Amino acid sequence: MRGHFTKVMVAGGFAAVLALPVLAGVKTYKIDPQHSSAQFAVTHLMISKVRGEFHAVNGTVNIDESDITKSAVEVTIDASTLDTREPDRDKDLKSPHFLDVAKYPTMSFKSTKIEKGASGKLRITGDLAIHGVTKSVVLDVTEPNPPIKDPWGLQRTAISGTAKINRQDFGLNYSPTLDNGGLVVGNEIEITLDAEMIVPPAK
Repeated sequence: MRGHFTKVMVAGGFAAVLALPVLAGVKTYKIDPQHSSAQFAVTHLMISKVRGEFHAVNGTVNIDESDITKSAVEVTIDASTLDTREPDRDKDLKSPHFLDVAKYPTMSFKSTKIEKGASGKLRITGDLAIHGVTKSVVLDVTEPNPPIKDPWGLQRTAISGTAKINRQDFGLNYSPTLDNGGLVVGNEIEITLDAEMIVPPAK
């Protein structure tokens, strides 16, 4: 199934909550699904890549402004929003051949550790759940952009992260083969998460 789901990586009504107490110095952001996306790429026929995305990305990011490594992230993705711009392919990817969206409607990622990386990057280790299987995955993520105030007076920032996973690690084992023994759909899935985040207005 284009392990796309695997990508992502990162499904069902895309909702998420960060399991980190809101203390002094910790700012809570909600992912803005209208300006965020989870994208994936997988090798097709051993010669090219097919790309797709999930349209419903929700979640919470708690940013510790005094120590970024004490921040926390939780993302939920609605697997049924998978889109590769080809309806028949999307139907197959959502079927029991791959994601089995009817049985596993969502995918999720919850951080367990955040470390500083090189050149303004973070390494975010977390539990990625796809197709009923949860595995530890590392995302290479840009540090949050300096917050800005949008035209409506709300504070926003953004992050972008990438990861690679093997779809078979998540039980996505359907593998039609070519005459030469190669796979129609590759096992490695490249995942990209672009998240714009907003501090919710006070109620």
